[in-house]
Amino acid sequence: MSQKVLLNEKEVNIILHRLACQLIEKHHKFQNTVLIGLQPRGVFLADRLAKILSEHYKIKNIQLGYLDITFFRDDFRRGDKPLEANKTKINFIVEDKNIVFIDDVLYTGRSIRAALTAIQSFGRPNEIELLTLIDRRFSRHLPIQPNYRGRQVDVINDEKVRVNWKERDKEDSVYLIEK
Repeated sequence: MSQKVLLNEKEVNIILHRLACQLIEKHHKFQNTVLIGLQPRGVFLADRLAKILSEHYKIKNIQLGYLDITFFRDDFRRGDKPLEANKTKINFIVEDKNIVFIDDVLYTGRSIRAALTAIQSFGRPNEIELLTLIDRRFSRHLPIQPNYRGRQVDVINDEKVRVNWKERDKEDSVYLIEK
């Protein structure tokens, strides 16, 4: 198994600031916009973006939540081991809000489809957008595309993209892993 660095710490940081600026261009002061990180790994990206928006760009009162999609996936009963759910933390109303789903890697689109189903339990949003750090372009099973992407990569199905975050993995990096 070999791995290739797709993004190092400096490149990840540059991309995060670019994504934050793109969000500001569309949502200005975020009065009617909420950020929702998809559990488990999208929450690290969501946390980081919320921090950059508030600390570097002085956006106040950013509403940030986490959505667990474990039991909304169409493949949750296909594994041999029981699944462990993560926590959903949405302490605000999503009715008529603009939602930005945030996830680390867009692969088949099935996680986003599950998120679209799961968010309905909290109300009917005005608009839903998708922000992803890595877009695996040729792997889609569903017609889902990100509104904001950090980097688009062409990955063969036997390869895997692994995103590391300092908060969990001790480094900010993205690797392409060949099995």
